[in-house]
Amino acid sequence: MSRSRITAVVALIVLAAGALWFIRARARQEAPRYRTAPVEQGDLTATVSATGSVRPVVQVQVGSQVSGTISGLHADYNSRVRAGQLLAQIEPSSFRTRVVQAEAAVARAQAALKDARRQFSRSQELLKGDFVSQADVDASESATDQRAADLQQAQAQLASAQLDLEHTTIRSPIDGVVISRAVDVGQTVAASLQAPQLFVIANDLAQMQVETRIDESDIGRIQPGLSVRFTVDAFPDATFEGSVSQVRLEPITEQNVVTYTTVMRTRNDDLKLRPGMTAN
Repeated sequence: MSRSRITAVVALIVLAAGALWFIRARARQEAPRYRTAPVEQGDLTATVSATGSVRPVVQVQVGSQVSGTISGLHADYNSRVRAGQLLAQIEPSSFRTRVVQAEAAVARAQAALKDARRQFSRSQELLKGDFVSQADVDASESATDQRAADLQQAQAQLASAQLDLEHTTIRSPIDGVVISRAVDVGQTVAASLQAPQLFVIANDLAQMQVETRIDESDIGRIQPGLSVRFTVDAFPDATFEGSVSQVRLEPITEQNVVTYTTVMRTRNDDLKLRPGMTAN
């Protein structure tokens, strides 16, 4: 055998050995590895994700039942108010004039009734002496009843005018914090079919709720008392906790998707949560 053939054979044997070694080494590297752990028993947590809005539990919109010009403001944004505290004043001059007119109408009606009763009493005395007919007495009695009705109507108009005058003073219906003010001094408010909104007052910002809509495919898993965890963009590293307080039965359909409003209560003792924040 020549030297060149021997060299070729040796080269082939070396290549074959190297290939065999590479294949075995790669096979050893790709061998599955196993990790063992003790068997443990725990709870499975099923979650439902949703987005809602943070709101105070008790929130009251304060409006006006009469129309007029705002002559004074006694509360502003973030003002703490008590029930019955003066919030705003509507110019009362025209309403006072109506009260005076109504009082005058009552006085006239009282005088007319007094005169009608005197006439009725006199006609009854004259009837005993046959100086007047029974028809005259009946007419006098009817006039007395009519004057009494006129007095009642005048008194009702006076009560209505006094009530309108009282409504020019806007007072807080609850204890709380003013979170919205929609009027300024000099602005005219018009109360027609719906009372215009002047203020929004939250009763207690330490008690908040999240209102969200749950899809109909998940609403069957939601019930009052379930725990809730959520975050807000203002504090991304903080997790707030609460519980489901109400699952409303009213269906809300938008673009053929049915959802149900679900209310969740949470404590806000540190006042981090603010009305209107988006809860995830």
